[in-house]
Amino acid sequence: MVFPSTLLLALAMSADAFAAAVSKGAALYKPRIAEALKTGLIFGVIEGITPIIGWALGTAAAPLVKNWDHWIAFTLLCGLGITMIVGACRKPHADPPEPRTRHSFWMLAVTGFATSIDAMAVGISLAFLDASIVPTAIVIGLTTMVMVTLGVMLGRVLGSMAGRRAALVGGLILILIGAAILYEHLYLNG
Repeated sequence: MVFPSTLLLALAMSADAFAAAVSKGAALYKPRIAEALKTGLIFGVIEGITPIIGWALGTAAAPLVKNWDHWIAFTLLCGLGITMIVGACRKPHADPPEPRTRHSFWMLAVTGFATSIDAMAVGISLAFLDASIVPTAIVIGLTTMVMVTLGVMLGRVLGSMAGRRAALVGGLILILIGAAILYEHLYLNG
């Protein structure tokens, strides 16, 4: 994968984590940079590890599905993109919870894992494409860390609407990446 594609993928993968971070920041009373960095680090590490796990699973299955791997990558990425778009279009819950000064490690870890399931599926797709996973996982993890840190700090100001828009854009990017992979394998590789 070339760097621009990797960066677009990382931005798409971090969009749902950013949306979650905005809501976490909105739930905090005057979030501090230390809390934002802690949240970003937790999300970034988890988001960087899950594509490696997916890649390992995909590598084991790749020889079995070599002839239609591009269709699997396309289906997974489009399915994830559609899921993100549908989630972004849902109405937010009424009556937000009372603001706090910080979130617990375990609550952040569970939220980080929940938003990184899509990264595991992307890791599976990357295994089918025989992409180098370590640099991709590092870029995904670092991008997520930065996006989540910004999301927490901006959450109080932006509220949930910006997070929903980020998830919508992230979903569209995943669908475009999936379509590009399918196009490349069907038309450029013959």
